Amino acid sequence: MSILTNDQRARILDVATGWERTPFHDDANLKGIGVDCAQFVASVYMEAGIVPAFEVPRYQAQWLLHRSEERLMDFVRSYAREIDEHEVLPGDLVLYRLGRAYAHAAIIIDWPNEIIHAHKLSGMVIRARPFDSDINRTPVKFFSL
Repeated sequence: MSILTNDQRARILDVATGWERTPFHDDANLKGIGVDCAQFVASVYMEAGIVPAFEVPRYQAQWLLHRSEERLMDFVRSYAREIDEHEVLPGDLVLYRLGRAYAHAAIIIDWPNEIIHAHKLSGMVIRARPFDSDINRTPVKFFSL
């Protein structure tokens, strides 16, 4: 069962697409200037009025290669509930396992066809197919706020 309304989901996608082409920059969250994947999704949900303003915990850019703790997923769970793939709707969140932990986040536009995320290899916030390039065949988990 979805807790978000259709209007809220539309607002999330409207806000998210407003971030397109913002350059990728670790540990940043300025629209048009620089953002990473965690800061992007947090900023979108805050700007859309889905969650109250909060500060994303600081982290080292390469933590996912050296630690197994689920820092991002644990943080997401404080705002969202995990859902099954068949429950996914636009505006929900997908986390990708990279390295040793779930360490990449994207907002779902149309699962399994399109997401929007701050993508390091592309160097910016882009719309993409959910399993393109470096996130091909990686395990995923889904969340709804």
